[in-house]
Amino acid sequence: MFTVEQIELAHTKVKSGAEFPAYIQEIKNMGVTSFETWVTDSHTKYFGNNDFQTKSNPKYEEIGIATHSDEKLFSHYLKIHQKGETDYFTFCHHCAETGIEKWIVNLDKMTCTYYDKAENEVVIEDVPSV
Repeated sequence: MFTVEQIELAHTKVKSGAEFPAYIQEIKNMGVTSFETWVTDSHTKYFGNNDFQTKSNPKYEEIGIATHSDEKLFSHYLKIHQKGETDYFTFCHHCAETGIEKWIVNLDKMTCTYYDKAENEVVIEDVPSV
């Protein structure tokens, strides 16, 4: 099975949203089936076959998440991040500002779903292939 260290090594190649599809393919090849990232401190739970799971440590000091989501502004931030115009830390702050509490990536369906604090789906997108 995979380790957090292997996943984090693969993630070092991601400088912006533009590199995200290659990262997803690399960790999918490791056996990751889905993962859930919490914006508050960027800790992530990774899931694999046979109920395997592991969890990363927080990546930064906790940040507050807005109570109400702003889908329009979030979608704008997401688009510029995917073009490579923002780094990961900036994107996480944009998520917090627009009320995104977490995202879940399903590597079988190749989707990324962003949720607000009330567990509502705010945006669902297809993960582009490499």
